[in-house]
Amino acid sequence: AGCGHPLQLPEPDTGPKTSAHALPPASPCTAQASFRLLGETRWGLDVQFAGVPVGGLSSIDYSAADDRYYLVSDDRSAHDSARFYTARIHYDAAGLHSVQLDDARYLGAPDGQPYAPKRAARAGIAVPDPEALRLLPGSQRLVWSSEGDFARGFGPELNEAALDGRWQQAWPLPPQLQLPANKSGSAGPRNNMTLEGIAISDDQKSLWLTMEGALKQDGPLPARGQAGGPLRITQYDIATRQPQRQIAYVPDALPVDNLTLPLVAVNGVSEILADGPEHLLVLERSYVLGAGFSVRLYRIAT
Repeated sequence: AGCGHPLQLPEPDTGPKTSAHALPPASPCTAQASFRLLGETRWGLDVQFAGVPVGGLSSIDYSAADDRYYLVSDDRSAHDSARFYTARIHYDAAGLHSVQLDDARYLGAPDGQPYAPKRAARAGIAVPDPEALRLLPGSQRLVWSSEGDFARGFGPELNEAALDGRWQQAWPLPPQLQLPANKSGSAGPRNNMTLEGIAISDDQKSLWLTMEGALKQDGPLPARGQAGGPLRITQYDIATRQPQRQIAYVPDALPVDNLTLPLVAVNGVSEILADGPEHLLVLERSYVLGAGFSVRLYRIAT
């Protein structure tokens, strides 16, 4: 675990922002967080459920009401329509004992139908790239994010759905996070570096939505020896579904490697989780061709 502080951005409803203002440095950590591995379950890339490859699983949330976990697939509708799974996960202090999927549910599009697979995309409907899913407190609904369908002109989305997957409404995104008319310009989100993680605050009044990487106007992506430009984490009021403010988080530089060829590499925020009333856990995940994956967990003040 690490200790750090975010940058404070102005309110998100006054147009594109190109600067950030640093908060005073956070107090140094006085205690090192302690974690213990309970166990792990590994599935092959070709594992199937109900005759369909599961695909990558990008998010997990727990429902105490039915003692089930909710996991979203991020295969971009390559194997089947956009979907999420429910699962039973059994663990205790002795370890992780089993992980069993028990249902698959399609995510519905605004037209009332399941999203079509990529090979059969419908006009006017995005092929989503689901990345994060959270259950809304005190309701029979969930929210899920899509990184967008940039090739077909659809930007990132934050959608609300019933627990059976039926689409309910879209939450408004701050203007800076939306896909601009000029996709090749110098402002706006980068393809596949958009809405990556969601957290619900401890008091269940706020939802935090994080970008994976910086907007074009906010700075570069991480490089060798160079931290990335600040990426935006937006706070929503759950009652009104409206964005309230943004903070900015600076991701690490790429891990050290010995490659001399041009890099195929990326580093960004993969997930967030509330940890107390004024803190988030932030998971950074990087990949460097030839060196593999690297994961770091930080705790930040909001």
